[in-house]
Amino acid sequence: MRWRFSPARLFAVLSKEFVQMRRDKITFVMMIGVPIMQLLIFGYAINSDPRHLPTLVEMADEGPVTRAILSGMQSSAYFDFQGIVTSPEAGDKALRDGSANFVVVVPPNFERDILRGLSPEILLSADASDPTAVGGGAAAMTNIINTAVTQTLTGPLSYAAATPPPISVVVHRQYNPEGNTSINVVPGLLGVILSLTMVMITAVAIVRETEKGTMEALIATPVRTLEVMLGKILPYVLVGYVQTIVFLIASQVLFGVPFIGSRLAFFVGFNLYIVVNLALGFLISTVARSQMQAMQISFFTLLPTILLSGFMFPFAAMPGWAQAIGSAIPATHFLRLVRKVMLKGADITDILGDLTNISLIMLVIVAVALKRYRQTLD
Repeated sequence: MRWRFSPARLFAVLSKEFVQMRRDKITFVMMIGVPIMQLLIFGYAINSDPRHLPTLVEMADEGPVTRAILSGMQSSAYFDFQGIVTSPEAGDKALRDGSANFVVVVPPNFERDILRGLSPEILLSADASDPTAVGGGAAAMTNIINTAVTQTLTGPLSYAAATPPPISVVVHRQYNPEGNTSINVVPGLLGVILSLTMVMITAVAIVRETEKGTMEALIATPVRTLEVMLGKILPYVLVGYVQTIVFLIASQVLFGVPFIGSRLAFFVGFNLYIVVNLALGFLISTVARSQMQAMQISFFTLLPTILLSGFMFPFAAMPGWAQAIGSAIPATHFLRLVRKVMLKGADITDILGDLTNISLIMLVIVAVALKRYRQTLD
């Protein structure tokens, strides 16, 4: 009877589904690729206790205690010693452009004041725009100094080590002195929002036209490939403008996030970022065969955007292979750009490097998208 369970019919349905799965290669790759990517990223690249952060030293005095402190910093897991700066301006510039997370300042007459029991201060200037990157380094610095004092001030100099305390550490948290997490997260969130919406909207919209057959009518016209690409992505630039305006208003009214940098620098940066994400959406549309596949691939690009761009975890604390992948993600450079402008008062000259990196990524994506589109036409 037909209502009875039939292993043969079940096997036929299972066979059909496996054949369909084999034909839908993109979905199959997503099912295998996403778990592997999550395993690698969460297992190796994510670090809630950031270490090996780039550190500079400004030395106005040099002696055995200072050398012991520098040696301790070099062997510490928290600091990645990058070199010496010769002026406060150079140290501030390194913190502002993100090339250093810490600048250690050794004051004049440091060694003499230790021997006189005056408890000189070492200044630890930190880029606190990301609060998670400051706490561990500040605590480690205190331990390094205590170890250096114990090892250096021995014998006739042991009296100086007994002076409580022989050296004090002053932590100067720049750009976010209160350690407010939203000050760091909210500007970065703009990059994630624009990436998700711009990529997905463009990819789905173009694939939808292909499914409905209207793309074939467009192909039959004399419109060139570049003209089609620009005509498809430029209308969504307006969507990005609306999102950005709403975001900036909400970030200041609701979270008190400052905007102290150049408006022109921000305008140039976010326009370039919108275009590169729209171009990525166009590229995805040349790969996806359905709207569902377009959404799947869009979400696939979102995972590294969130986890490898420095949005949630300090970029400098990631392993080298993760930084290499993250450097190829547009959001990585846009997050640096928007945080520099909004939190650190950067102008157009301070973000030229970030603009250059986004432009190079955009050129690669556009070139590949145009080639893929021509292949699709053929």
